[in-house]
Amino acid sequence: MIKVLLADDEHLIREALATLLGLEPDIEVVTQVGRGDQVVTAVRAHRPDVIVLDIEMPGMDGLSVAEALPGQAIVILTSFGRPGYLRRALAAGVRGFIPKDASGSELAAAIRKVRDGGRYLDPEMAASAMMAGENPLTDRERRALELAAAGSPVSEIAAAMHLTEGTVRNYLSSAITKLGASNRITAIRMARDMGWL
Repeated sequence: MIKVLLADDEHLIREALATLLGLEPDIEVVTQVGRGDQVVTAVRAHRPDVIVLDIEMPGMDGLSVAEALPGQAIVILTSFGRPGYLRRALAAGVRGFIPKDASGSELAAAIRKVRDGGRYLDPEMAASAMMAGENPLTDRERRALELAAAGSPVSEIAAAMHLTEGTVRNYLSSAITKLGASNRITAIRMARDMGWL
């Protein structure tokens, strides 16, 4: 039996997935969690063969969970097929990445392949990620945009990043220029759409 941990904050979806996977003769859902910050503890307690993660979860997003669990067999199941998400997932060692509109049999096939050491990537998501190219933002530019997206003024961003306000303005200006945006709001939207924030 392939032991699976399901992590999704939407209770109905999580239960439906557990029911679908329970119909497979070789897959057993050993536990379910609704928050990203519960996954690591659940992995230690239940030792699943494969972890199925949603990206958007409270406490800790699925990509951060994957980064915290190196070497684990992980499948990301998401409705957000942003190119930056796929690239970040692959960099974290995730071996499966499929959309939530996939069939139950496709999810089961992904779980089997990932458990056996293979990769299972949705072809459309993979093509989008390749066409989008690399994230042009540096870590500091991305962080400054994230804090700006949360509504922080330049003074708070500077304090949080331990930088001067002028340096923060330079990072924001650089990010805007790299993204070809007309202003900070447009840059934030563009970076989010690509999955870079």
